[in-house]
Amino acid sequence: MSRASAAKAQPIHRGKFVTWLAEVFQLNPAGLIWPRAMMFLDIALVPLVVFWAIGHEEYLLSALFGALFVWLADPGGRYGPRVARMAIYAAIGAGLTALAFGIGGDAWGWLVLAASAVTLVASLAVMFGIRRFATCMLLNIWFILALAVAFGFHHSPHHFTQHTWAQTLAWTGGAALWIAVSFVAWLISGRQDQPQPIAELPGDTSRQKLTPPIVMFAVLRTIVIAGTSAIAFGANPSHGVWLVFSAMIAMKPSLEQSTVFAMQRLSGAVIGAVAAILLLLIPASVHGLHLAAVTLGLQAVALVIFAHAAAIRFWNYAVYYSCLSAGILTLMDVLQPTDYSAEGYRVLWVVCGVAIGVLVMLLAGLLAKRGAKAPPQAAGGQGADVPAQRTTTADQPRPAPSGS
Repeated sequence: MSRASAAKAQPIHRGKFVTWLAEVFQLNPAGLIWPRAMMFLDIALVPLVVFWAIGHEEYLLSALFGALFVWLADPGGRYGPRVARMAIYAAIGAGLTALAFGIGGDAWGWLVLAASAVTLVASLAVMFGIRRFATCMLLNIWFILALAVAFGFHHSPHHFTQHTWAQTLAWTGGAALWIAVSFVAWLISGRQDQPQPIAELPGDTSRQKLTPPIVMFAVLRTIVIAGTSAIAFGANPSHGVWLVFSAMIAMKPSLEQSTVFAMQRLSGAVIGAVAAILLLLIPASVHGLHLAAVTLGLQAVALVIFAHAAAIRFWNYAVYYSCLSAGILTLMDVLQPTDYSAEGYRVLWVVCGVAIGVLVMLLAGLLAKRGAKAPPQAAGGQGADVPAQRTTTADQPRPAPSGS
């Protein structure tokens, strides 16, 4: 290529990059929902103050996610069936919480097996409808997170004492908190049927067909979680659990996502991890009462970050994912203060996890293209990948997220 041709191609590539960047960080002013953020903050302050008062902040994460995920899973409608569904969801979440914290100190093979099994079941839950697929993906994220936290507690040099039954009770209490809030809202409204609190989440519960691309992608996600879990829990490198969670949040939960949406997930994961690392630098050089005060302050900051995530979900997905990742990663490690060298390991594992996520999405893209080229079936003229395309409605920026 001549110098003139190279010089001409450079502005073209630069223009494409700027266009791509603008699409990834494009803002939707109508997507800012601050009342939702205030609702989350009001609810989250209850377990925060309770666990501050009793001096057991190690149970805060379970309570927060119990309230948050039952809120997200709230189907709305008539209050009787609504409560029943939330109670069943809360019971499943409590069971997963008990399993995660119960085996957190066991041999690493059991942790890998449990993480793989839960991931596979959640990935195949699309057969029960898009709504159940989305809520199962939430539980999948929580189980991986709880497993990582439990493993960190058992291998922490600070010798944390936490009980499986208390973690399970904290999750159940968080879930009950949202159910109580929904009950009060129902009474205030005059016992009328209520709409789905998070209207953007999918409501379709019609059964889906498990096509080969969907099954293959579910297996692929399971293999990734198994491999990263084996590294994190088996080799037990410093802060290796960040590898598992970074890979988990970097992977897209369906085959047919757009490139822009996939890159929003990846860029959000990286930005959120960097923000969490910067926050965790603060307690790395303090001790005693100062450390306790900084720890409490960072927990409050994490709640504010979560509140912003609730408000900006449809403002920009990359920024939303940055807030979500930063809040989760901060709460994961804020109770385990380390020195500055640990930040290098955190960066390393985040980069590795995101790289694994990129590879998975490339393979998933190949699977999607292969399914799209499949010949149509004779009966109705539908291609083999039609159910896979239907599942994507649960994971588009609008109208519904899947998995988070």
